[in-house]
Amino acid sequence: MSNHMFDAIRGAARPDATFIETLDGRVWTYDEMLALSGRLAATLEKLSVRPGDRVAVQVEKSPEALMLYLACLRAGAVYLPLNTAYTIAELDYFIGDAEPRLVVTTPDAAEGVRSIAAKHGAHVETLDDSGGGSLLGLARDMAPDFADVARGPDDLAAILYTSGTTGRSKGAMLTHDNLLSNALTLCDYWRFSETDRLIHALPIFHTHGLFVASNVILLSGASMFFLPKFDAGEVLRLMPQATALMGVPTFYVRLLQHEGLSRETAAGMRLFVSGSAPLLAETHKRFRATTGQVILERYGMTETNMNTSNPYDGERIAGTVGFPLPGVSLRVVDPETGTALGVDETGMIEVKGPNVFKGYWRMPEKTQAEFRADGFFITGDLGKIDEKGYVHIVGRGKDLVISGGYNIYPKEVETEIDLLPGIIESAVIGVPHPDFGEGVTAVVVREPDTAIDEDAVREGLKERLARYKQPKRVIFIDALPRNAMGKVQKNVLRESCKSLYTGG
Repeated sequence: MSNHMFDAIRGAARPDATFIETLDGRVWTYDEMLALSGRLAATLEKLSVRPGDRVAVQVEKSPEALMLYLACLRAGAVYLPLNTAYTIAELDYFIGDAEPRLVVTTPDAAEGVRSIAAKHGAHVETLDDSGGGSLLGLARDMAPDFADVARGPDDLAAILYTSGTTGRSKGAMLTHDNLLSNALTLCDYWRFSETDRLIHALPIFHTHGLFVASNVILLSGASMFFLPKFDAGEVLRLMPQATALMGVPTFYVRLLQHEGLSRETAAGMRLFVSGSAPLLAETHKRFRATTGQVILERYGMTETNMNTSNPYDGERIAGTVGFPLPGVSLRVVDPETGTALGVDETGMIEVKGPNVFKGYWRMPEKTQAEFRADGFFITGDLGKIDEKGYVHIVGRGKDLVISGGYNIYPKEVETEIDLLPGIIESAVIGVPHPDFGEGVTAVVVREPDTAIDEDAVREGLKERLARYKQPKRVIFIDALPRNAMGKVQKNVLRESCKSLYTGG
């Protein structure tokens, strides 16, 4: 029996070709990737990590950290990446829930992590972002020619915990074929080949940076500049040597703010991908005007990898996430009845395909509740499909505002607010209201030195939105709170505004 995911990676690898290049000039060939991931896989075995065991990893981004992910695939372990921002208290939950055999952390955090790992029966090793740490020390004594453990399409490859904005975080179980099928689809859909060089500036504890960006490069035999974090100046410096960039909307906003962005700078780039959070239509428009390049927006989630994409060849429409990817079925239904809705009708997005996860770790009831009888996964995202077949994301189901018995979709209100002069961006939330149940509330970031105020915003919306959709209050702040992937944290805004109408 083969190793389903890594056999495909091995098959695409050209031994002497560059896989990774770092800002300090280090170069990793595919042959060196195979050698180090083999040494690390052997190290996992020596540390009693058996097929199906979890390996939790909370370290800074580095080539070695990516090799550890590949080592877990090869050893048959289940890779569990954890956000580097998680506190010890948060780690206690994840380690207790996943029960990993091994936890890999940074040398600086090792003492605190050992204190919680011990009570859950986990062993701890360290890895830093400059090639040091106890794990690599052990790996140096191991042979590179590791015999990959047999893993089938349905075996677990990774567990990724959801953000947990409502209730405790859930571990999404992703199989070898979830990862492989989606990456191969994206390689084809986005036309990746061994001649591509990606600017990789995303974190690798998240689906976007770990599975989309890295797996696409591995399975196309391409190469990447591996940046520790996003830096607009570095990205622009590398563009003449690169062909693609995958990012979140914030990347493109920062690039537009940099004087170095121009048609000449971006002339050699063939693809700019944006995801993980909605891209403002204004950003899309300005980027095209500045560079002549059209950003390709796509839609995915932790549980499914990528579901849709604007076309590589064809019109990329701002404010949409394109069409369902080949092999993925997508429908919009009434959230209560599950009845399929028509063109331009807003409802719950449901998806089905080889990319959709196996279920939530140790949560059979939750898993059952999130799937329809015919196998469609209920995403929790509200959206619609227009007459051309493009998918639009309206917002999360939990973000729906119900005011005076009316359903209000925040995206519709936000779009109108963002069109007003002097507005950078907005977030619309529902806040407890004594008369209406929830009061439509707009939290707005305005341009510096602009004269627009609350009355001006409300006046500007009078002729553009039905009365029940218009914000009852407009709150101005310096910046919207965001998580590591750039998604606006509306739960934080709801908490800060919860007494706005009740005076509590």
